[in-house]
Amino acid sequence: MNFIPSALAQSAPSPVGGGSPLDLVIMIGVFFLIVYFIIIRPQNKRTRKQREMIAALAVGDEVLTSGGVLGKIKKIDESFVVLEVDKNARLTVQKQAISSLMPNGTFRS
Repeated sequence: MNFIPSALAQSAPSPVGGGSPLDLVIMIGVFFLIVYFIIIRPQNKRTRKQREMIAALAVGDEVLTSGGVLGKIKKIDESFVVLEVDKNARLTVQKQAISSLMPNGTFRS
């Protein structure tokens, strides 16, 4: 009598799932497309919009800086902007520090 059944040799399952290498390449490509459309493309749009806004600044525009300072542009230089934040208070900030253009009438001097 044989109480121990004979074991049949079987191959180990593939860790990748047994798919072809083409499946792996397609999966990686889809992953990069998802990353591009969710992360990279929107960031490029925001950066382009910010550059266009900074290039279109003019004297008299009311702006908000990244530090939260609201002011009216009195002078624009190559890379700096002079903001009037009160009647006798002016600040010089870099153009890159301007985060948004505010509607006219927001700042009252």
